[in-house]
Amino acid sequence: MGKDLADRFPAARETFERIDEALGASLSRLMWEGPEGELTLTHNTQPAILAHSVAVWSVVGEHLAGVAKAAAGHSLGEYSAYVTAGALTAEAAAKVVRRRGELMFEAGLVRPGTMAAV
Repeated sequence: MGKDLADRFPAARETFERIDEALGASLSRLMWEGPEGELTLTHNTQPAILAHSVAVWSVVGEHLAGVAKAAAGHSLGEYSAYVTAGALTAEAAAKVVRRRGELMFEAGLVRPGTMAAV
């Protein structure tokens, strides 16, 4: 997820590098090489989705400079929207989303099967 983007666009590659550095781990390597079982853990999946969204925005945003005045998202998408709107840096959002994923993972271990989404 996102390797083709990073290979083709320097802005995307730099975004992945900044997020890797902020998290103190190579999330991009995990996204591109796996293993899938590790990537699909909530505390990895959530920042990976955010990193991909922000990398896309880093490319698209170059062409829309000054156009985005606001952004909206739901649940995890809110954090990508915050970055797009300039309310959070990619690095800060990645740290928050990683922690969010860790807490969700831990909650699932303590009380498995108790989440309901409508």
